[in-house]
Amino acid sequence: MGQIQGQVIIEAKALLFDNDGVLVDSHQSVDDCWAIWAIEYGIEGFSISNHYGTRAQDLVLFLVGQDKFEAANNRINELEQESAHETVPLPGAVDLLFSLPANSWTICTSANPKLGLARVQAAGLPVPEHFVTGGDVTQGKPAPDPYLLGAQRLGFDPADCVVFEDAQAGVESAKAAGVKLVIGVSVRALDTDADFVVEDLAGISFDGMKLVIPEDKILRR
Repeated sequence: MGQIQGQVIIEAKALLFDNDGVLVDSHQSVDDCWAIWAIEYGIEGFSISNHYGTRAQDLVLFLVGQDKFEAANNRINELEQESAHETVPLPGAVDLLFSLPANSWTICTSANPKLGLARVQAAGLPVPEHFVTGGDVTQGKPAPDPYLLGAQRLGFDPADCVVFEDAQAGVESAKAAGVKLVIGVSVRALDTDADFVVEDLAGISFDGMKLVIPEDKILRR
């Protein structure tokens, strides 16, 4: 990692992005959907904000058990799919993704394939060729599987990849995968173990060899 003229420069070969909270803003609809779901299933005092980054299917199984799993999982999927059109891009996401070299990046989301795709498209983001969703892995975040698979699909060693995350579960997943660096995105990521934290993706660039981050976007180093 280097620094020159107000910019932090990081050598890397690929970028791996979480989606919700990093590239797109879906938190309000997510919060609303899970609040409705929790009421329907009689789960008191539940807040999805304590579980950002966790696969829905894993959380549903934990909360309701195997007997009610299928119906409960289908219900949260239905609620979230219906609200996917409300998703909007976060600052800098559109410009950054459209500027990236082909096969130098992908998205590793905990969402199921249909929902993940719907949110990316609703936000007007390009769909990566090697998109990784919660349906592609045996174990979701915080297990390393999503980021290991993302690096594998791009053809890079995880140690050559930089991950952008906003949730602790995702940070743990990336670190367990052995990536080079985990960059937290937004003030919410200040409460994670990310290596450092940026305000958003605005002004960030990557040419396939060097990741450039404006120093004034860094919230914590």
